[in-house]
Amino acid sequence: MRAEEEGVEAERPVAAPGPSPARLSVVDLQDSLGGLEYPAGKGDLINHAREQNASEDVIAALEQFSDRTYQSAADVSEEFGKVR
Repeated sequence: MRAEEEGVEAERPVAAPGPSPARLSVVDLQDSLGGLEYPAGKGDLINHAREQNASEDVIAALEQFSDRTYQSAADVSEEFGKVR
């Protein structure tokens, strides 16, 4: 007999906590970049996010950014909208 038939609920996989790439929001991204001084290059964004212990989803999103200088948090948010 299967566990469900015996009245015992079978174990179900539990999703890992944290945002997935598809659910990553601009707020998640900006939280990871808090305190960053602008202007900042793509490498600066990635390094700062790593120093802030950002999730791998945030790092992966930043790695998709164009290799240029970002003038402000709004500039970063605009780029995030393009790569998302």
